[in-house]
Amino acid sequence: MASSKLPVLALPHPLILLPTSRFTMPVSKQIGEAILALIDESDALPVIAAVPMNNPTSDNTSPVLSEWGTAARVLRLVKPTLRNPRQPYLISLHGLTRIRLIATSDANSLPPELAADLTLQDIEYPPTERIPSRETVEKFKHAALRLLDRLARDSTQQVRKDSYNKIASMLEDITNSRAPWMADVLVGSINGEYNDKLAILSTPDAEARLKLATDIFLKQTSISEVSKKIATAVDESLSKQQKEFFLRQQLAAITRELHALTRSNGSNPNFSSSTPADGLASSELDDDDQHEADDMADLKRRIEAMEPGSEERKMGVREWRRLKRIPQGSVENGVIRSYLEWLGSIPWPNSTPLASEAQQPQVIKDKTFLTAARAQLDADHFGLEKIKKRLIEYLAVVRLKELNAEREAQAEQARRERQEKEVDAKEGREKTDIDLAVIPYDKGQQRSHPSPQAGPGKPGRLGKKGVKGPILLFVGPPGTGKTSLGQSVAKALGRPFQRISLGGVRDEAEIRGHRRTYVASGPGLIVQALRKAGRADAVMLLDEIDKIGQSNFHGDPGAALLEVLDPEQNHTFNDHYVNVPIDLSQVLFICTANSLETISAPLLDRCEIIQLSGYTYDEKMHIARRFLLPKQLQANGLDESHITITEPALLHIATRYTREAGVRSLERAIGSVVRYKAVEWAEFMDEGGEARDVGKDDGAVVMADKGAGGKRAYRRVVEEHEVEKILGIARWDGEERDREERRGVVYGLVVMGQGEGGILPVETIAVPGTGQVKLTGSLGDVIKESGELALSWVKTHAYDLCITNTRAQDPLKVPDMIDIHLHLPSGAQKKDGPSAGIAMTCAFVSLLTGACVPTNIAMTGEITLRGRVTPVGGIKEKVLGAHRAQITKVILPWANRKDVEHDVALEIRNEMEFVFVRTVREALEAAFGKNTLGWRREALLLESRL
Repeated sequence: MASSKLPVLALPHPLILLPTSRFTMPVSKQIGEAILALIDESDALPVIAAVPMNNPTSDNTSPVLSEWGTAARVLRLVKPTLRNPRQPYLISLHGLTRIRLIATSDANSLPPELAADLTLQDIEYPPTERIPSRETVEKFKHAALRLLDRLARDSTQQVRKDSYNKIASMLEDITNSRAPWMADVLVGSINGEYNDKLAILSTPDAEARLKLATDIFLKQTSISEVSKKIATAVDESLSKQQKEFFLRQQLAAITRELHALTRSNGSNPNFSSSTPADGLASSELDDDDQHEADDMADLKRRIEAMEPGSEERKMGVREWRRLKRIPQGSVENGVIRSYLEWLGSIPWPNSTPLASEAQQPQVIKDKTFLTAARAQLDADHFGLEKIKKRLIEYLAVVRLKELNAEREAQAEQARRERQEKEVDAKEGREKTDIDLAVIPYDKGQQRSHPSPQAGPGKPGRLGKKGVKGPILLFVGPPGTGKTSLGQSVAKALGRPFQRISLGGVRDEAEIRGHRRTYVASGPGLIVQALRKAGRADAVMLLDEIDKIGQSNFHGDPGAALLEVLDPEQNHTFNDHYVNVPIDLSQVLFICTANSLETISAPLLDRCEIIQLSGYTYDEKMHIARRFLLPKQLQANGLDESHITITEPALLHIATRYTREAGVRSLERAIGSVVRYKAVEWAEFMDEGGEARDVGKDDGAVVMADKGAGGKRAYRRVVEEHEVEKILGIARWDGEERDREERRGVVYGLVVMGQGEGGILPVETIAVPGTGQVKLTGSLGDVIKESGELALSWVKTHAYDLCITNTRAQDPLKVPDMIDIHLHLPSGAQKKDGPSAGIAMTCAFVSLLTGACVPTNIAMTGEITLRGRVTPVGGIKEKVLGAHRAQITKVILPWANRKDVEHDVALEIRNEMEFVFVRTVREALEAAFGKNTLGWRREALLLESRL
């Protein structure tokens, strides 16, 4: 090989100059001036060595010069103009022949920044090429002609087709000695890969270069054919949705350009910066490729964060692969993407938390957790001590189990660490014996290593022992604080709160979700609430569970709730849309209902029932002072200095304008009073009033100058006599309190339709007739039977009560033929239930004997034909209703004594007298008074025994 020295020009990656090829490239000012100096020194066009730089294999290594390069003639050098001095030099090179850098030093391994100038390097030229064999040339020609024919057919420009055809005609007539030259021409002309061109440049042997070129042409031909086939298939299968997608992409690109043009015009002072009339202002709703990419990246991160090997991860990976195969504009793509978004948004157990998800503080591990929980419940609710006690018990159990689980996890982690140390020590001992003997390989003797997934950092799916707490069911009238109790529990636990309204839900799919085969399908209410909560241990309130739809052709939603509310089953809850078992065992479910009659027995069996009966007037006064009045003041733009409601006025509102177990009507009444005073205060301020006290009525009056006409006063105190002016005539005028003591009238205790208690008069009169009894007042079958029982008992004991002279006489026929008409007022309301026996008996006795029952006495209880008094339900509601009606003495069955002690507040028991009776005679003595009724003899109660 002949050697020489040439200035070396490093070609940046991926530029390669092959012999016979030409190209123009920019160079730095320093290199351009050096080339300019070469041109000035030589008479002919100078020759330099154009050597490509190899791409670095890693980020830490710098590119190096290739071993082979091309001796190139400098055809042209363009200097930068004076108007644009920053423009680089442009150099045009023509490849002449191959050269090889002589590795006399490590100059070719230096980084290019250290060899920024043209430096002379020792090079050598390859020997004269040998003529390749005929067989190699024929193969080369065949491959090259096939490639040229494919390029000519795929080209859309006629000029290129003519060029490819001319080269093909030249190739057919070329001699064997010129074939290597033609190989360099064709490889430099086609858009081949960098490594292929570098391999051609580094192959000086003609025979080997033709074989390499043949392989390159065959590969390029195959790639071109496959690309053309795919493009043709895609064009043929382009559907209407895909065309619409491409058009929308073009529309989005045009819109972005218009936005950019609008922003650029906004910098012009002559251009208005307001929103253009064509509505092209930038908005977060605009379709953006970057937003689309961010959404897909977030979806991928959520799938990767799922627990490896879990069902949800397997499903997510499978659907993700389907999503990548389906065109973006198709309908199926949207369906799969919606499913993946739902699957990724569910808080799965043992999943790696994303960086964007804030870690929740462990409030339950704080030593002051129970104290803070009590304070939270007391701050949100007044009274309800029994309910608060049950909730504190549950929270204490949650805390203890959480601490126990943490200790068990720490002990398990310590045990695994000890096992790992023992395994490492054993392996160290075995390693010392390796040179002493050759141990044969046996599959059965392989020691199993613990799986990395079973480490202390990643417990198994069933490793965490969550608290399988009771399903609490709050039952009570509206407005008694059932929903707000659930919110307080969530605040105390530091968990998210989600409310699911089940009123009117009549489709099973609203609980379990729709199957994905349906159009516009989606998950059920449970999964939706879990997604909104973002945590697997949320507090979910199932509101109005008693108003859920009954079984129909859509399925039974109540039966679908059985799996949700069963702690033994809900760790594998199956939603039809998600179709992956979802763990609900860590969710705290709280249900609310107004009545238990419409709830199925299996559903009740899964719930722990907690009764919320209602509030006394004393509790309502405290609630109004602490919660309702400040809330209404804030809602209506006033503060405590603007209005003061006196205790008599507030009590008058609670007793005369509301009649309920809860406090919603009371809140509305207080809101009306506050709005009335807000109007007065606004008019006072509009007329130039000043908020100053004048010392009248303890600062209750502020004055304002009204001008020449006099002064205008604003009173911030609301007195009792002003309530009727503000709220109008009272809805309840206290007729229950202004009761009249009359013959044949007795007051019984009832429970209204919404769960609030009250008193109801039992009225009886005697009319001429045939000895029959008439019952009116929209009575049910059970209460009618109670009336017949009461009359039969009175007829049986009429002689003992001195109503008749002989036992054979009928009190309705002797001395005169009469009929008894028994009526329960409020005839539009349905009345039924086994609790009116005592009241009806006392009413019949009062009518027939003429004795009257005092109006401060009310009673409830059922009777038997033998004269026994049996227990009834709703004691707390009835006692509270009697207390609101200012009843001071209540007659109850003896078996209900425990209900009074457990459910009725101590202050009510201190204000009222409770008489517990076992027999009807004891009830009559308690109602009429001792020795009021004249008994002929001591009634003897006999029990039959078989």
